[in-house]
Amino acid sequence: MLLYLADYLAEYYSAFGVFRYLTLRGICGVLTALTICFLVGPLMIRKLSYHQIGQTIRDDGPPTHFEKVGTPTMGGALILVSVALSTLLWSDLSNRFVWVALLTCIGFGVIGWVDDYKKLVHKDPKGMGAGPKFFWQSVAGLAAALVLYSTAESPAELHLIVPLFKEVSIDLGIGFVLLTYLVIVGTSNAVNLTDGLDGLAILPTVLVSGALAIFAYLTGHSIFSEYLSIPYINGVGEILIFCAALVGAGLGFLWFNTYPAMVFMGDIGALALGAAIGVVAVIVRQEIVLFIMGGVFVIETLSVILQVASFKMFGKRVFRMAPLHHHFELKGWPEPRVCVRFWIISVILVLIGLATLKVR
Repeated sequence: MLLYLADYLAEYYSAFGVFRYLTLRGICGVLTALTICFLVGPLMIRKLSYHQIGQTIRDDGPPTHFEKVGTPTMGGALILVSVALSTLLWSDLSNRFVWVALLTCIGFGVIGWVDDYKKLVHKDPKGMGAGPKFFWQSVAGLAAALVLYSTAESPAELHLIVPLFKEVSIDLGIGFVLLTYLVIVGTSNAVNLTDGLDGLAILPTVLVSGALAIFAYLTGHSIFSEYLSIPYINGVGEILIFCAALVGAGLGFLWFNTYPAMVFMGDIGALALGAAIGVVAVIVRQEIVLFIMGGVFVIETLSVILQVASFKMFGKRVFRMAPLHHHFELKGWPEPRVCVRFWIISVILVLIGLATLKVR
């Protein structure tokens, strides 16, 4: 939106031409989303507290979590508002990738909002229910996949890029739709499973979003993409603005979500953030790298799968409790220690993911 204004003003004052640069608009996107969080966050927390929209705790959860009962949740709405406004203000609104990413994020956020609303306001412990929830996630994920497939303008947009190899590129064809669906829905649920401790899920999301912003910029730059032997996709660079908004909103939310949390994001935030980084990874053609950089989300999800499978097949648990972060809590690790160590692991994994740009 502001890009059009800057282009108009640049006809009279050349200095406004600087806003055509993605890097500057990306910085503005971070700062705008961060500022919105700082301004709106306290008001939203008061409103949630006033309406008694507070967290409920599982009876079989770690004992230290019982003190969190009543902490305002559904704070992910703050993230969605910040991301949406910042993206709309600073991105090129004629870019199809921006709209796919933003609408996918909002769509999954709506699903999470309905689930949270039923749990917290209607006091239904099942929320939407696993079946309807997965159905609507599938609808949203398939919609994004089909739009990206049907609007693809170059073969590179439908190829699977294998990191570490310059020439390995697999034409997915219609299989692109299935892969995109799995990445979006899978990442959405993986982030949701990880969101169990104060700040645990949000900082890895910020780190991955920042790294994907770099991939978006390089993929959308013909010279850099050729130098790094990654596919050039026209227009993908604009996704940097959306990623920047995710970074700013995530950091702003962490201000209130850090231990001890003043607010939780709920499904409205976790499902939306997971879908957002999933769809961005697809757009920049780095699904495999997302698997690496989002390793914390992957491990948390695998811990749940292993726990359920082991208990059903052998009647035994692999971990004291799943997801994995609860296992370490029950071993005696304080919550901040679990979070910080998982954050450190995320930093390492993101750096490994970024290294694949050059190691080819």
